[in-house]
Parts: sequence; structure tokens; C-alpha cells
Amino acid sequence: MATDTKDTDLRIGVDLGGTNTKYALITADGDILEKGRIKTGDYPDAAAFVDGLYDQLLPLIEKHNAKGKLKGIGIGAPNANFFTGNIEHAVNLKWKAIVPLAKMVSDKFGVKCVLNNDAKVAALGEHTFGVAKDMTDFIMITLGTGVGSGIFINGNILYGCRGNAGELGHTVIRHNGRVHWSTGLKGTVESYCSATGIAITAKEMLENAEIESQLSQYKGDELTSKAVYDCAMKGDELAISVFKFTGTILGEALANFALFSSPEAIVLFGGVMRAGDLILKPAQQSFEEHLIESYKGQIKLLDSSLNLDDAAILGASRLV
Repeated sequence: MATDTKDTDLRIGVDLGGTNTKYALITADGDILEKGRIKTGDYPDAAAFVDGLYDQLLPLIEKHNAKGKLKGIGIGAPNANFFTGNIEHAVNLKWKAIVPLAKMVSDKFGVKCVLNNDAKVAALGEHTFGVAKDMTDFIMITLGTGVGSGIFINGNILYGCRGNAGELGHTVIRHNGRVHWSTGLKGTVESYCSATGIAITAKEMLENAEIESQLSQYKGDELTSKAVYDCAMKGDELAISVFKFTGTILGEALANFALFSSPEAIVLFGGVMRAGDLILKPAQQSFEEHLIESYKGQIKLLDSSLNLDDAAILGASRLV
């Protein structure tokens, strides 16, 4: 007998971030029926978080008549291990050590739950619904509070022997450079090219500035990457220099990544990419300058085609 796809193939996609957790009820075709969000930091431990997520999702499941027919729940999270279903030592979450989140969610909801790294999940969303839909080899770089990556090789996500391959944000791009605020590593890509890194760069440049800048109106934590963007859009020379500096470092890093897997494209995604050409143009120039001759002009740098709020939840929904 034919299966009613609308009833049986509904999935829940969850994008668990350090600040917010976004979720949605999604059809097999990728149509988002309903979505919402909760504050991750409001929950002191993973058990409380799972309870809070359940309280939010149960009404959606019942509203769309999917209870008992739900195919499963997919979750993208930082430092998530696809092989074990655990979040492992996530530096941007309150919950330290090992958290068996997939089992906890599955037990609470009574359905299958699959957990994967947030950047890998975003790459899966891009591969299924975005600009990388017809690509077998590409790299997805997520530029937000941190820098993550998902790598597709021969049509499959690269996991490595322990499931955590592709932590490109923690690779070193500046020897003995800026100390990372969580890992203690020096000179990593995330230290410079994340939203956090952009804010730090702006503060450093402002301290040594010989020109006036609108950035000086922001004090302490008020000087965010968004503040830098706002000033840059008003023509502030120093703010524009912050993005040029960041894009140059990003381009160098992307050239290293390209030499590793020879992708058809590198897809850039995340809040930092709202800066558009302010960061993309210097990144493109630096990228080409740091490639060997046989790679020049062969690899596309693309901005993600997916909505910033939807890519990870769409990708997560494809885990089940």
C-alpha cells in the first residue's frame, strides 16, 4: 500500500548554537511547516535543555498531526560526533565534557535522533537544497561566532576515523599569532575570521589608529562585528580596513583548504557573510594569490544560497 509521505516523512531539524537553538518541522521536500527558537544559555544542563526543547516542539508535532508518525529528529551542534551521538567538549556551550544528546532526545521524544557537527549539517543542507546541490566535491565554511567547516569528497561528508574531521577553524594561519579565547591555540583561523575575531581586530586597530573612526563611539563589548559592518557601510575607513584584513587572512586559509581536497567550490555561510563584498572581495583576491598555478581560476568561492536561519535546520532534517 502506498505510504502517505506528508504524514510519515515529517522530520524535525534542530540547529543548536551557543546562544540560540533554532528548530523546525520540515517535510521530506524541505518545506518548513513551522519553526521557532529558544535561548540555549537559559538551560543550566543538557537535561533541562532537552525538557525545554520538548515543551516547545510537542505542540508543533500535535498541531501538524505528526505525533507517532514523525520520522525522526536531526540535530546540528558544535563539537557533535556523528558516530557516537555525543557532544564532546564544546567550547562554546555551558555543558562541558561528554553529553550523549542524541540518546537523551531520542528517549524523551520516543523517535530516532541523529546528531552531527553543526558545520557538517549546514554543508548537508547546502548539498541538498543550495548552490552545492549538483556538486560531489566542495567545502562549506561557516563564519559566525566561530569558524566551522563541512567537507564533501566524492559525494560524501568527510568524517575521519573518529568522526570529527574538518575542524578547519582551528588550523593555524598565523604562527604565534592571536591567542584563541577558548582553546588557547595561537593564530588560528577562528581567532581572526569569526565574528568574535573581527571584533578583536577592530579593537586592536582602533587602539593604534592614526585616523578618526566611528568605531570609537563603541565601548567594550559594544564593539561587535555588526558595529564594524554598520560603520563600514557608512564609509568608515578603519572599519573597511578591518574587513579587508579579515578577508585577506580568510583567503589564505581557503587556499590551504583547497589544496587539501581540490574542491569544485568553497561555499561561505554565516552571519559574517552579511558583510558581502567587504569581506568577499579581499578573500577572493588573497585566495587566488595563494594558490599554486594549476589551481588558479579553477575553484569558485560562493556565498550560500540558503537563508541564514534555515540552512542548518534543513541540513539537520536530512540526517533522519
